[in-house]
Amino acid sequence: MQKALKYLFLFVFTCSILNAQKPKTPSSSEIYESIQKLNFLGSVLYVAAHPDDENTRLISYLSNHVKARTAYLSITRGDGGQNLIGPEIRELLGVIRTQELLEARRIDGGEQFFTRANDFGFSKHPDETLSIWNKDEVLSDVVLAIRKFKPDIIINRFDHRSPGSTHGHHTSSAMLSFEAFDLANNKTAFPNQLNQTSLWQPKRLFFNTSWWFYGSQENFDKADKSNMLTFDIGTYYPLKGLSNNEVAALARSKHLSQGFGSLTQRGSQEEYIEFLKGEPLVNNENIFAGIETSWNRVKGGKAIGNILTEVERNFNFTNPSEHIPQLIEAYKLLQNIEDEYWKTQKIKELKSVIEMCAGLYLEASAETHMAAPSETVNINIEAVNRSETPITLVSLTNTDGLNILKNISLNNNTKFSFKEAIKIKDDAQPTSPYWLNSKGTLGMYKVENKSLIGSPETPRILKFDFNLLIENYPITFTKNIIQRYSEPDKGELYSPFEIIPEASAKITEKVIILNSDKQHDITVLVKAGRDNLEGSVEVCHPKDWNVYPEKQKVSIAHKGEEQTLVFTLIPPKNQSEGYISPIVHIGDKDYTKELIEIDYEHVPNQIVLLPSESKVVRLDIEKQGENIAYIQGAGDTVPESLEQIGYHVRILKPEEINAETLSLFDAVVVGIRAYNTVDELKYKQQILFDFVANGGNMIVQYNTGRGLVADNLAPYDLNISRDRVTDEDAEVRFINPEHPILNYPNKITEKDFEGWTQERGLYYPNSWSNEFTPILSMNDKNETPKDGSLLVSKYGKGHYIYTGLSFFREFPAGVSGAYRLFTNMLSLGKDDLKEEAKLND
Repeated sequence: MQKALKYLFLFVFTCSILNAQKPKTPSSSEIYESIQKLNFLGSVLYVAAHPDDENTRLISYLSNHVKARTAYLSITRGDGGQNLIGPEIRELLGVIRTQELLEARRIDGGEQFFTRANDFGFSKHPDETLSIWNKDEVLSDVVLAIRKFKPDIIINRFDHRSPGSTHGHHTSSAMLSFEAFDLANNKTAFPNQLNQTSLWQPKRLFFNTSWWFYGSQENFDKADKSNMLTFDIGTYYPLKGLSNNEVAALARSKHLSQGFGSLTQRGSQEEYIEFLKGEPLVNNENIFAGIETSWNRVKGGKAIGNILTEVERNFNFTNPSEHIPQLIEAYKLLQNIEDEYWKTQKIKELKSVIEMCAGLYLEASAETHMAAPSETVNINIEAVNRSETPITLVSLTNTDGLNILKNISLNNNTKFSFKEAIKIKDDAQPTSPYWLNSKGTLGMYKVENKSLIGSPETPRILKFDFNLLIENYPITFTKNIIQRYSEPDKGELYSPFEIIPEASAKITEKVIILNSDKQHDITVLVKAGRDNLEGSVEVCHPKDWNVYPEKQKVSIAHKGEEQTLVFTLIPPKNQSEGYISPIVHIGDKDYTKELIEIDYEHVPNQIVLLPSESKVVRLDIEKQGENIAYIQGAGDTVPESLEQIGYHVRILKPEEINAETLSLFDAVVVGIRAYNTVDELKYKQQILFDFVANGGNMIVQYNTGRGLVADNLAPYDLNISRDRVTDEDAEVRFINPEHPILNYPNKITEKDFEGWTQERGLYYPNSWSNEFTPILSMNDKNETPKDGSLLVSKYGKGHYIYTGLSFFREFPAGVSGAYRLFTNMLSLGKDDLKEEAKLND
């Protein structure tokens, strides 16, 4: 941690499709619910540390039952977690988890914000957390979120009064929120923010408590609850046909990368929030007690409220467009409201309701899902009015000054289609996640454009304004350009429209481990972002390494195609490590980033640009054995890493685990959390143990103690705990320095534990039978020694090894000592078998 870098229900009818979700035609009940929200002027900000920390039950309740504008401020993007659905970790995992949060908010009806804090991994105390984060900058981001969102109520997920009792990020989030509650209304606090927002004082701050924070349900039942509010968050929504906790479960199930897919729930359920500070509670039932939440809240709002209340009271579920004249009248009055916050928010909501009531379908779809600067792109534009309301499409405009006059009457259910060509500006910036554009620190992302701080994703600059007359009154609807297309096996699909560089490049191997000074061929893939790409490529390298040839020509005819170039990497004679990176020269421009596409069905496709580099290591390493079987768990790059050092690795499916197949291998390696995620392993344990007894090695990487699919994780007793060592620089002590695993075929020293990233390891066993030999001891500051990171037992002729060391993080980072130690684990006992074989011969 101290050195490593890096709807079903939202009411799907927003004015722009920011994430290229397939637009849904809202039902009358959904329109009615949106009108109900129009008539509530109150807001709640929920604050926690990570994606999946948020209480979706409470967010859904406040948004869908109370009808408050509700948002979740996640201090981080969850970059330091584990990924159960694929190999992405660190920055790329943060991108996935950001999108999972946005998907969850579309379901529970909330909005989403972030700070610049980087989730650097597990932290045991807020002192450590706030020393790695830049506390003042994160605090300023929390204050900014409050000043922009202007919540009446703030609810903390965690308790600011209990440092050291949970994840340091958790407590820090509450501490920052507690402090920001008052600072948001202090003009001397972060005064530069007042150029883009204004002071704000929330009314009340709460802590979302539960029995968990009291240690048991019994303790919680005895607790004084006079300072708490309680809600039945199991309320049923007839208009949805779902209860609140069903909606919440659907939202939480979007956190698939963290393994939170779950069953929906029904029935009454109590939720508690404890009052911390602010205006005293008026009663113990209404979170907004004493706060005006009707249209009377704003000067000039009463007339608007009268109109919208009448619409709500007499809503026509059969023909919602009947209310458009009233909605337009309210829209006109809203233009004169002095309160800029509520004016802006309610204009957005009211426009959406008008759009829904008219059955308007407005779309700008590109013929491709990505384009480079200077490229011309054809856009298919569609406009349909599915009501009798008189609507005229006056013109189409965009941010580049395009102004296309139409003056077309959009007759009921008549489709109007146009095709327009737009040119991407020469200086258009890529639409990659903005927080990854510049190199940050271990604890903080660097955001050059301060106006983006807090935004969940990069705003789309390419959009069309549909300038309409509705009931002879001008209203503009803005739509991001997207791509709508179809695939034979999936049907209609939507994708975000991305701006990409004209060239990108990557080296196919992210870590190159060489155990001699023999030259090694490396492959560089250059991808064209436009047609007719011409230029050259060179590979930057450390001074004691060489690359031949110095440059190679690039010539790619068509956009999207790749050209493969092979360079020869010449390592030094002695041990050394560094980084190599490709540079693509096109005219007078250089391109040094890799274009990464993230594609999962539960979130929109993502394009990410990251610096293209690979770590090269000239390493003195020896190994025994050749053939390794790998049983995949939650996803990691260990198999590819082992192939880097000369092993032949075959990934085994659970159904392939049998005695005959296993006899082909020297060792079996079980991937991270395999015993949490692969149900079939419960039936394969004895087969694997027999393999060990017959002379094989079995290495099991970390699992969590909760949710194990097998009763017997090892051939001997072994108990997994939550013990972990989060300081990657923590001292490592050798309990059994003479053990072969530390001496053969590579001599392991303290130097092999230098340069580790994010942590030493996690979920160590804390008790084990006498058959196991502990190898290493380590601990975080002010903690007792943890001896369960690497346990070895002899079983029959072979060895069973359990390790919580984070090899899945160290291998992608090219940590040479991790490779040397893992090689010794695979080689354990192989020399003895060789000697035995010689004697038998």
